[in-house]
Amino acid sequence: MENLKTHSKKIRLMYFWIGITATLCYRFIIILNFYSNTWVKISWYVGTIGFIIYYIHRFDISKKRSRVIIEHGLREKLDHPEKLNESDHQALAYILDTLVTSKEKWNNYVIFISSGLALLSGIIFDFILKK
Repeated sequence: MENLKTHSKKIRLMYFWIGITATLCYRFIIILNFYSNTWVKISWYVGTIGFIIYYIHRFDISKKRSRVIIEHGLREKLDHPEKLNESDHQALAYILDTLVTSKEKWNNYVIFISSGLALLSGIIFDFILKK
């Protein structure tokens, strides 16, 4: 079994900010369309590369959590807690620590709010203000 340590706070924050930056870059495209095609392209590339990095990281975390649960048979052992050994306790601690310290919910808030603002901006620019 691999080392069950969470990433450092710096690493978690790095991935968090990569995700936020990618999200905002995609949402700014609707506004940048009115200013410069070059900035639209830059924003699109930064957003796309950021999402690739962010979602590879999220995939790895999900895969690691699943592997830990399966390898330790944790779901089955929850029905019989007396069967949990020290290694199982460490595995559960890892899973719970990564869930509790994850910045994923904040990234999801930013995605939701900025998507709504981008949609509203698009409607205003395309239908109300009309170029």
